[in-house]
Amino acid sequence: MEIRQLNSFVKIVEMQSFSKAAEALGYTQAAVTIQIRQLEQEFNTRFFDRVGRHVVLTPPGREFLSYANEILRKVSDVHVALGNPQLQTHALRIGSLESLLTYKLPDVIRHFYEHSPEISFEIKTGSPKELSDMLEHNLVDLVYFLDRRVYDSNWIKILEEPEPIIFVASPEMEIANQHSVHLSDLCTLPFFLTEKNSNYRYALEQDLAAERMSIRPFFETGNTEILIRLIKENKGISFLPKFAVQEDLNNGSLKEIKVGDFEMTMYRQIFYHKDKWVTDEMKAFIDLTKEGRL
Repeated sequence: MEIRQLNSFVKIVEMQSFSKAAEALGYTQAAVTIQIRQLEQEFNTRFFDRVGRHVVLTPPGREFLSYANEILRKVSDVHVALGNPQLQTHALRIGSLESLLTYKLPDVIRHFYEHSPEISFEIKTGSPKELSDMLEHNLVDLVYFLDRRVYDSNWIKILEEPEPIIFVASPEMEIANQHSVHLSDLCTLPFFLTEKNSNYRYALEQDLAAERMSIRPFFETGNTEILIRLIKENKGISFLPKFAVQEDLNNGSLKEIKVGDFEMTMYRQIFYHKDKWVTDEMKAFIDLTKEGRL
């Protein structure tokens, strides 16, 4: 077993492709294939299965990944101890919902820029399901999303904070100024909504369906900022995390519609995989999380 074989193995997991891993590492695909074949022969097992255009870890491969990450971490520690920190990659990859990227992550990115400019920051956005897949395939170091409470034996949770999801509208709308509103009162109004794969929209539609009700989306987009701008300018309403509209609620450009027979709370959550090599950059991010910066 050689360090270059372990590097190739981890890169294939990250890229889900032998050819992309070879290109990223500066090898030919044949060289990477030989390295993995040698590892598999050494341990008398198979580490990868091919599914469509991608390769995925077998159960032995998943177990081996934790050992490979630990060995590479130790090698990196030796380089640092011997005065060669430049051999570390200094990269941090975060998977996030677009709304969290817009409203929660800028201060953290600014902190890293001011205090650790040598770190390369990469943010990937997606739905909670897409982010979960990224974490499982080592495409990101940590994921940050808003959902019902999530529990997974393979994940380490470092943040769980409740966030109300609320109905909001322009103060010019009559319903925004009523003291007693029922969920059924909203169903005839035009909604400006996030896309169907948005977790809180899906949860709302499921709750409505249970009561044999539904809402009428007039406009749909994955961009929360556009939604907020449109409901300020038009006569529709939206259903959004309170943190995304808090500033507008404070300055009076939007109002929360108080619905007496409905409420929803989801949780901002941050995870990393239990088999992940926790880099110094990840530790710094985790420390900021513990300080309440996220």
